[in-house]
Amino acid sequence: MRKNVLIPLAEGFEEIEAVTLVDILRRADVNVVTVSLHTSLHVKGAHAISVVADAFLSEQNPEYFDMIVLPGGLPGATNLAADATVQHWLQTFDAQGKEIAAICAAPYALYTAGVLKERFTCYPDFHSRIPQKGYDATEKVVQSMNVTTSQGPSTAMAFALTLVEKLCSKRVVDELREALLLA
Repeated sequence: MRKNVLIPLAEGFEEIEAVTLVDILRRADVNVVTVSLHTSLHVKGAHAISVVADAFLSEQNPEYFDMIVLPGGLPGATNLAADATVQHWLQTFDAQGKEIAAICAAPYALYTAGVLKERFTCYPDFHSRIPQKGYDATEKVVQSMNVTTSQGPSTAMAFALTLVEKLCSKRVVDELREALLLA
């Protein structure tokens, strides 16, 4: 059964992370829906690259999705943390045991929603904003229960492939690694 993933795009998102996530997940035949939190589908990233989201968050239903993935970037991550709808979605997913993932500064939004688990990672200079034990600076990607976190732009591909394995299989990851010349 094809999996459905929601990726919210807040103004100031990290472009490398968002585009890498969408690209790798779609290559794995995962249905990815990017959503804008704003009144326009055009969302400007942290480095002034605009992306056109597929839809608005307000038009979506949490029941449809298997996973929510938050790209980092600033002020994107703090915008995700300040958005009541994103916070509600994170809490709903966690209550239902659905998969939640965040990279770079975006684990901060997981912290503010109260869904960050025992172990996590994030952008190294950002963990001081997350006053919770369990920060792991040694791993590029950390999985703890239904939450997966990653460090930042250079770990985006490893993060995306970890999510593909959770949603699909190791075989699909191996095929992608070969096609992407990562094998």
